[in-house]
Amino acid sequence: MKIHLVGIGSSTRGRTDSFESRIVPHIGAAYNLARYLMGNEEEAKDVLQEAFLRAFRAFDRFENRNSLAWILMIVRNTSYNALKSNRHRSETVTFDEDLHGSEPQNEQRVFPLPEIAVDRDLQSSRVREAISRLPLEYREVIVLRELEDLSYKEIALILDIPEGTVMSRISRGRKSLKPLLAPDVSSEDTGSAM
Repeated sequence: MKIHLVGIGSSTRGRTDSFESRIVPHIGAAYNLARYLMGNEEEAKDVLQEAFLRAFRAFDRFENRNSLAWILMIVRNTSYNALKSNRHRSETVTFDEDLHGSEPQNEQRVFPLPEIAVDRDLQSSRVREAISRLPLEYREVIVLRELEDLSYKEIALILDIPEGTVMSRISRGRKSLKPLLAPDVSSEDTGSAM
């Protein structure tokens, strides 16, 4: 994924280079957060473009803070603004197999047995679907902690909430994920009622 900084003149070349070296490397984490918050790949791309433009405009005020936390905070705020403007959308997110279930075409994964590959893909798909079904406040902390491996302190900074609230939301999010990821026992339990 590429970010296009339109209208950047040669007078800002040093600033652009600094932005590209400090902020742009976090585009994968930024996209991941936007995709889970927006629930839609196209909307996530729009949010990402807007967030990176905002970040570039504000880069003079960056002050050498944690670059990952800074850009994720901007992505989160941009996502929330987009969600507010699209209030007609439901909080629930439908699972899109094309968006969440396929590997990038240029990336090939090799496993010793085909059964292992199928099992891992199914598990990964189930986890992504389950995360997408979480309420937004749990979804964002789970993505930041479990998928992006951020510390409680970094998440608190991004979300502008106390670390204790972060820990509480992660705990509740994990508890909410358990039933969504539990194997379907109804098909195994058909003979016990007799």
